Amino acid sequence: MRLGAPVFDKYETGEEWALLHQKYGYRAAYSPINSKNDLDKKDDFIKAAEKYDIIIAEVGAWSNPMSLDAEERKKNIEHCKNQLFVADEIGAECCVNIAGNLGERWDGHSNKNLTKEAFDLIVETTREIIDSIKPKRTFYTLEMMPWMYPTDEDSYLDLIKAVDREHFAAHIDIANTINSPVRYYSTPDIIKSCFKKLGRYIRSIHVKDIFMSQDMTTHISEIIAGKGNFNHRCLIEEVRKLNKDIPLMLEHLASKEEYIEAGDYIKSLF
Repeated sequence: MRLGAPVFDKYETGEEWALLHQKYGYRAAYSPINSKNDLDKKDDFIKAAEKYDIIIAEVGAWSNPMSLDAEERKKNIEHCKNQLFVADEIGAECCVNIAGNLGERWDGHSNKNLTKEAFDLIVETTREIIDSIKPKRTFYTLEMMPWMYPTDEDSYLDLIKAVDREHFAAHIDIANTINSPVRYYSTPDIIKSCFKKLGRYIRSIHVKDIFMSQDMTTHISEIIAGKGNFNHRCLIEEVRKLNKDIPLMLEHLASKEEYIEAGDYIKSLF
């Protein structure tokens, strides 16, 4: 397994980019190439990644390919295709997006997100994206979310079976699936279940922590790894069992200092 995180320092070349990751003890990286327009730089970064033994974990395709606005939906699906193409060109472990929202906010919840209509649209859209690009080296994945499919390991497995494409795989963010007090106090069991059911499909993992306040009603927040209730030791034990070079990627922190603090905690568990 490998730890990765965003780097805040400026860089121009692949060598500078790779050395920054080495400086902070990261052996996995978010993609430094994030659009087709940057592909002329890809060889420089690919060579640097190989030289310094860094895995490019993921290319983000963050958008709402289920938008209720037809033009927006079309634009977002095209964005997903372009980002999957980029991921395949640079040999990233995966291209990742959320499934999408049948409501107003692109990553928000709505009363339609957990319906059969939504599930079927996700299958149709995911097939369209993959079949358009036909990736050979990378995989299209959907981040687990608290209020849209896949919400947990079972719905993810259902999607994998329904999409039925070799290059559709799993991107795991188990913290996002902790959406109730029952799940909050059962994280080790949930982690083990996720790896039992999805282990062979996992390409990249987001790592963060969660804290449930005493305020009414249920309110669960993301916080720095090591300061909440998420059982990272159990997560790492399950990753180790896979015997695969899986990237564990820190995210959603406010500063370089917070990433260093969270990274030091996670590395202490390796």
